[in-house]
Amino acid sequence: MPDDVVAVRPLRPPQDNIPQTRQERDALLQVVAEYVERERPVSPLSIDELRIHAGAVLKAHKLDEKYLDYAAVLVSNEVWRPTVARIPYNRRLLLLPQCLRDSEECPAGFDEIGLVCEHCGRCAINEFKSQAERLGYAVLVAEGSPVVMSLIETGQVEAVVGVSCLSVLERVFPYMEAGAVPGVAIPLLRGGCADTAVDVDWVWDAIYQSNEEQTRRLNLDDLRNQVDRWFTCEALSEMLTNVESETEELATKWMAKVGKRWRPFLAACAYQALAKNRQDDPPDCVRRASIAVECFHKASLIHDDIEDGDELRYGDKSLHAEYGVPIALNVGDLLLGEGYRLLVETGVSDNQKTRMLAAAAQGHRNLCLGQGEELSWIRRPRCLMVAEVIDIFTNKTAPAFEVALKVGAILAGCGDELNSVLEEYSRSLGIAYQIRDDIEDFRASDQSAALNAARPSLMLALAYERAGRGEKNLLESVWDKSAGASPRIEDIKRALAELKVEKLASDLMESYKSRAIGCLYKLTNADLKGLLRRVIGKIFNDFEMMGCCNDRKAGHDYGGESSQASSG
Repeated sequence: MPDDVVAVRPLRPPQDNIPQTRQERDALLQVVAEYVERERPVSPLSIDELRIHAGAVLKAHKLDEKYLDYAAVLVSNEVWRPTVARIPYNRRLLLLPQCLRDSEECPAGFDEIGLVCEHCGRCAINEFKSQAERLGYAVLVAEGSPVVMSLIETGQVEAVVGVSCLSVLERVFPYMEAGAVPGVAIPLLRGGCADTAVDVDWVWDAIYQSNEEQTRRLNLDDLRNQVDRWFTCEALSEMLTNVESETEELATKWMAKVGKRWRPFLAACAYQALAKNRQDDPPDCVRRASIAVECFHKASLIHDDIEDGDELRYGDKSLHAEYGVPIALNVGDLLLGEGYRLLVETGVSDNQKTRMLAAAAQGHRNLCLGQGEELSWIRRPRCLMVAEVIDIFTNKTAPAFEVALKVGAILAGCGDELNSVLEEYSRSLGIAYQIRDDIEDFRASDQSAALNAARPSLMLALAYERAGRGEKNLLESVWDKSAGASPRIEDIKRALAELKVEKLASDLMESYKSRAIGCLYKLTNADLKGLLRRVIGKIFNDFEMMGCCNDRKAGHDYGGESSQASSG
C-alpha cells in the first residue's frame, strides 16, 4: 500500500469522480491553489460560487467535469485555509469518520457522541487523534455528529478540520456555510462507510497548518448578550434623557421591554466586522448608535399598534391600550427625538454624523411610506396580489435593517461603497423576515385571528392567485363588508390547506433568504461577508442538527433509538 494513502484493508481504488492517482490529485490541488491566489474569492463561498470557481479551474486545465464536486471542496479549502491557520489549535475541532477504522478488527465502542478509540494502532484514527489532541484540538470520531454545530454555536470551536466522503460533505456543507464556519475538508477517496482511504499527508497538512497572527472568530452569542445588556432600565437611564417625567419613564420602560432587538444587534455586528481595531467590547459610540436604532424601531411599534388597533405587544398591553392614544403618540415621538439625539452624540466626525442622520431619515421616510400603503389598503380593503404584499413588506421591514447596517458601517469608517450590497441584503432579509412572521401567525393556535386580521396577508394573496373561481369568491368575502356576513373561518382554512399555501409561503421565504445570501458575493471583506451570512442563520434558526447518513448503518444511533449494526 502506498505510504501517502492510509486505508484499512482491502485497499480499493478511488471512486470515479475523484482523480485516480495521488499525482493527479496533487496536480489538481496545485492548480486550485494558484487559481485562488490569483482570483482572491472571498469566504464564505456559497455552493453556487464554489461550483463556478471549480468549473473555471476544470475548464482552464481541460479536466473532466465529473471532478466538479471534488474540485469544489479543494477550492473551499484554499479559500478558508488562511483563516483556519490563524485560529489557535485549541479553538479547532478535528472531525474524523468512524469508517477509517478496521471494520473487522476494531475493538472500539460508541458513546452518545461518537466512536471511543481504544488506541489499538490498527488504523490511522489513533495517530491523527493523539497528535491533534497534543496540539490542543478537540477531536470527534463521529462524521456528521449533531454535536458539531452545537460546539460551534457555543463558541467552543471556531474552525473545523474534517475528513469525510464527498456525499456527506455535500450534505453537511449547507450547515457549515450557514454558520460561515472556517473549515478544511479532506475527502475520502471512496465512500461506502467501511474500509475507506484518505490522502494521509493532506490530513497532516490540514491539522498542522498555523499562522503566527492568530485571531479569534467573532462570537455572535457574546455580542448578542452585550447588546441585550444595553437595554436594561439601569443601562438605558445612562443613555436616555434624565428620567424626570412620566413621559421619559414610560419611554425608558418601553425600550427595556423584551424584544428580539435584531436591529441594534445588526448595527453592532456591522461595526465589529468592519472596524480596523476591533475590541471585544464595542466602544461607546456603537452603544449609542445601536440604542438609537432601537429607539426608531420601538417608536414605530408604538405608532403601528395605534394605527392597526393592536391591543397587545410582547404578550402584554400595548402602550396605547394601557395609557391611551395621546400619551402613546407622545412617547413614540420622544423616542424618535432620542434616536436622532443619540446619533449626534456619538462623538464621531461631523461627516459620519451627517451620513448616519441621512441614513436614518431616509429609512424613517421609507418606513412611513410602507405603513401608508398598508393604511390606505385598510381604508379600502381588497384582494391583493403577492407582488403588492411584497412591496408593502419591503418598506415596512427592510428600512430598519438597512439603517442598522449602514450606521454600523459608517461608525467603522466605511464610505458609501457598501451601500448597494447593504440595501439589497436588507431588502431580501426584510421580506423573508416578514414572510416568516406571516407563516408563524398562520400556524398560531388562534389562526382565525390571523386570517381575519385587518392587514395585508401573504397567505391570502398566495391563495387568491392560485384559487379557482369558487375559492376566489370565498377569499373575496373576507374583505367584502357589504356582504353582511363573514365567511366561516373553517372554510378559509380548508381552502388554504388545499392550495398548500403554507408550503408556497415557506418556499418564497427561502427564495428571499437565498437572494440575501446571493448578494454577498459582491463583498470583498471576508469578515463582513461571513458575519452577514451567519446573521441569517441566527435570525431564521438555520442550525437544525443532522447526523451522518450512515451512522445507523455503523451500528451507532445518536437519537437513542435502537438500530441494527451493519457495515457498508
